[in-house]
Amino acid sequence: MNDENGAGVHWSFWAIGVVALIYNVAGIINFVTQMNADTVSAMPEMYRAIIENRSVWATGGFALAVFGGALGVLLLLLRKPASYYVFIASLLGAIVTMVHTLGMVASDSSPVGATIGNLVQLVVTAFLIWYSKRAERKGWSG
Repeated sequence: MNDENGAGVHWSFWAIGVVALIYNVAGIINFVTQMNADTVSAMPEMYRAIIENRSVWATGGFALAVFGGALGVLLLLLRKPASYYVFIASLLGAIVTMVHTLGMVASDSSPVGATIGNLVQLVVTAFLIWYSKRAERKGWSG
């Protein structure tokens, strides 16, 4: 059985790319939702505290993480090696967001779920950095 399509790209490349795109679009939806004051006012107190007390730098990190991740996946699916660098920028944004969330946890106003969500973002982005470099080495991008 042939594991590659006609363009020489393994089928898993497309599967990982589509799943990663869905994940990152969900992140964008989460970001946009958190920018809506009416939606935020309906959230539980602990989540409102994180969102309402988020600084400009943490909001910028959040935006960089989610929009950078989505752009990185699009570049990956277009088989562009620049995806690697965009994923690194997304990871930096996720780290900035994590620093803010950990600060909120330390002050006892952040739910554990938010911290876990940030950790998942870090793991997914680190995987995509590795995978984009692997795709480039295999000749699937570039």
